[in-house]
Amino acid sequence: MILYTGNDDTIVTDLLTPFPVLKDGERATRWIAGGLLGHWGVWTRRAVELLESIKQARTMRSITLQWLSIAAAVTDMNAAVFDSANRFHGCIPGILEVLRRQGLTPSNRCLNPHEQLSPGQAEELDRVCASYPEWTDDAFVAANLERWLG
Repeated sequence: MILYTGNDDTIVTDLLTPFPVLKDGERATRWIAGGLLGHWGVWTRRAVELLESIKQARTMRSITLQWLSIAAAVTDMNAAVFDSANRFHGCIPGILEVLRRQGLTPSNRCLNPHEQLSPGQAEELDRVCASYPEWTDDAFVAANLERWLG
């Protein structure tokens, strides 16, 4: 049995939590292996590094309070990208805005002209990027952008 999460509000917590299950009538522990994880679609390199760190912490049974701070940061970033404050109206433009800022797409325009960043969403993206630069891929993308697009 493999478990996956799609719960963007508790990505890190889900990945750190052992889940008791019954397998062939016996109790066993399973861990979430991955999933459809929200904003990791724009900050993928850091997401992979985070997942590897979580797997290592699970193996070593070294889950500390620091992980709660990381969980809060990831949830905060996800909320800004997906525009949870505005009922997710700006989720697609939010993703495109992060990619635009990184130089990976020319604009945040969507096929539907009514899909735009919500009021205040750009400022929320500014805030989370400034607050948690260690969880963005901006420097990595900047270092590789010319090669990738060249």
